[in-house]
Amino acid sequence: MTIDWAAFTPWTAIAGGALIGAAAVLLMLGAGRIAGISGILGGLLPPDRHAGWRLVFLLGLCVSPWLYRLAAALPVVTIDAGTGRLIAAGLLVGIGTRYASGCTSGHGVCGLSRGSRRSLVATALFMAAGFVTVYAVRHVIGA
Repeated sequence: MTIDWAAFTPWTAIAGGALIGAAAVLLMLGAGRIAGISGILGGLLPPDRHAGWRLVFLLGLCVSPWLYRLAAALPVVTIDAGTGRLIAAGLLVGIGTRYASGCTSGHGVCGLSRGSRRSLVATALFMAAGFVTVYAVRHVIGA
């Protein structure tokens, strides 16, 4: 593995991490809720009486790239997968979040910061599954 030093941007990564942490803290302090995106989105299907804060949080996720664009150029995103592969990946992620009772934001950001052993195991398994998947796709399947 090599690092493209021209594209290495630690300050934007640090700022992004700080903003994610701040959003998680504000949601916990303001609403007493964990910032697990799959749980927030899942709580809208079907909508319940607590849909307001969920919609506002998700709206913030959707608006944030435009706010970021005011400070810096958005990175160029290239997706080297077809529609079928993206749909399959989305379904697998959705199934995984149900089995893990949460997603990477809920377990990795909020759960680890609270010292949850369950979140530590879930995050380790998320990472391991990602490593195995990348290895299999790039070196075994050859896609």
